[in-house]
Amino acid sequence: MKKQIYILAGLLLVSGIALAQKGKTKRANKLFEMRAYTQAAELYETKERNQEVLQNLADSYYYNTSLQKAIKTYRELFVEYGDSIDIEYHFRFAQALKGVENYKEADKHLKRYYNKPINTSEFIEANTKTTPHNFELKQIVNQGSSSDFGLSFYGDNKVAFASARNTENPSYSWNNLPYLDLYSATLTDNNTLKDITPFSEAINTDSHESNVVFTKDGKTMYFNRTNTTRKKTDAERIAHIKIYKAELVNEEWTNVTALPFTSNSYSTEHPALSKDGKTLYFASDMPGTYGSFDIYKVSINEDGTYGEPENLGETINTKHREQFPFMSEFNVLYFSSIGHQGYGGLDVFRSNMVNGGFDKPVNLGSSINSNLDDFAYVVREKDNMGYVSSNRTGFDRLYGFAREENPLTKYQVEGLVQDLNSKDLLAGSLVTLFDESNTVIQDTIVGDDAYYIFKIEPNKKYKVRGTRKAYIPQDVEFSTDSKGKVQHNIYLNLESFADAEERVKEKEDGNMQVELDKIYFDFDASEIREDAAVTLQVLVDLMKKYPTMEVEVSAHTDARGPDQYNLDLSKRRAASTLEYLVSQGIERNRLKSIGYGEMQPLNKCVKEGICDDEEYDINRRCEFTILK
Repeated sequence: MKKQIYILAGLLLVSGIALAQKGKTKRANKLFEMRAYTQAAELYETKERNQEVLQNLADSYYYNTSLQKAIKTYRELFVEYGDSIDIEYHFRFAQALKGVENYKEADKHLKRYYNKPINTSEFIEANTKTTPHNFELKQIVNQGSSSDFGLSFYGDNKVAFASARNTENPSYSWNNLPYLDLYSATLTDNNTLKDITPFSEAINTDSHESNVVFTKDGKTMYFNRTNTTRKKTDAERIAHIKIYKAELVNEEWTNVTALPFTSNSYSTEHPALSKDGKTLYFASDMPGTYGSFDIYKVSINEDGTYGEPENLGETINTKHREQFPFMSEFNVLYFSSIGHQGYGGLDVFRSNMVNGGFDKPVNLGSSINSNLDDFAYVVREKDNMGYVSSNRTGFDRLYGFAREENPLTKYQVEGLVQDLNSKDLLAGSLVTLFDESNTVIQDTIVGDDAYYIFKIEPNKKYKVRGTRKAYIPQDVEFSTDSKGKVQHNIYLNLESFADAEERVKEKEDGNMQVELDKIYFDFDASEIREDAAVTLQVLVDLMKKYPTMEVEVSAHTDARGPDQYNLDLSKRRAASTLEYLVSQGIERNRLKSIGYGEMQPLNKCVKEGICDDEEYDINRRCEFTILK
């Protein structure tokens, strides 16, 4: 009886544990669905580590920037369930690895994700030469808060920002910090915020408020506010974000209203204004995005109404997050993206407005972008100063920056390729850049404008070479000096072999040939005779004078005799000529031999018995065509 009681008790205990585990699973999943990642991770760590638990646990750590824990859990997930894991986990794992600068392993997962090779280290090296500016960042001192972001210009001498400093606010389940409010302040010369004042209760509520922007006259503001209720989506329950507008009336912010294109079913966030105030830029995950959040724009009409939101398109937007737009007075769009190639997390990019559209975004580089999230970039272009936010220290922080032009973008060599004598542009020419060890750095085939340009580096020696079929290559050596000349304009003036050498003639078909005295062979023979060797010496000397010249040796017969016999004989004679040239020191790879038999006559003597000996003799010849 006791034994049965013990067994029953044991079964009840096991059943209780199973029910408890199941209960914890449900609770953890609920927290994960609500994006309460800190609490969700704590519960998932107590559970049996199946695929769902590992996926959600790794993501919880990733979204809360606990990257070492995220990497450890993602690795466990891929070891246990690699073949069955959704491809998106490769992307997030790669971003976590980038967050600790493990680019080599990150690239393996990005290669799997994009189905093409990815080389982050190579991108970083190239980016140092292409990003327009270098930045000097200084963290802004903001006592009384551990998390602030989105510093924006507020009039001539004030700033506004979002902060989690109000401990009376409820805590946000994502990171256990107080809900965000908006504040104004003055920024001192030593990068310290003073006179910090919260906006009124008309603006700050029990929900999140952030990302404020002001019209030029300071009488209208746009900002984010998170909905107080959560909307159930396909996968999770989300409190969406709306953009609100407020007006300054008698020194009080009032008339706070959500913009008409906002919704309870998706988010609209991060408002930014064009210089003329007629266009509002923002981020949204509304239906029709390329994936996650995209950058949009919408017209602000004279009567205060709004047009239809317009997606900025696939040049700017990717299937991942594009957020925090800012439009400068120079019509440059700045935004943050995790979808374009970068250093890890959100990086800041720039794109110039060109004819109403935007050109390919450029990463702002390692002097402002870190391996974590960098965002909420604003700038006064004329003053070369601005602000940016980053969580590179573990919390969202405010930074001020000064910037200057990146000198590496100025180091370049450019020019045209033209004919030395006629000055005609030589489209289709090859231009090659070598370093001081004669290693090819870059090359390009010039277009119709015959123009080339290469980015170069300071304090190095280079050589640029122009080459073209039937032209003499030209090499020009130069060096760069960080204190001296950084831009080089080098015209490559190529001379054709026909202009440089009397024996080189251009034929009607455009080919260049080296004209030699006629080479004679004994009857039915292909050996080089002594008189032929004397003639061929002219070609040997010419090819030694121009070490890059390549030549096709072709042999031809007249139409007398069997076709196949003539073809075989011409092949032997061409090959014999080639071998003789090699014996005289010409590299074999610069030569090509071909026998045409009687297939390319120079006159009407196309069959036996219709011409005299002198006419047939015209077709018995060797030709030397310049290939390069």
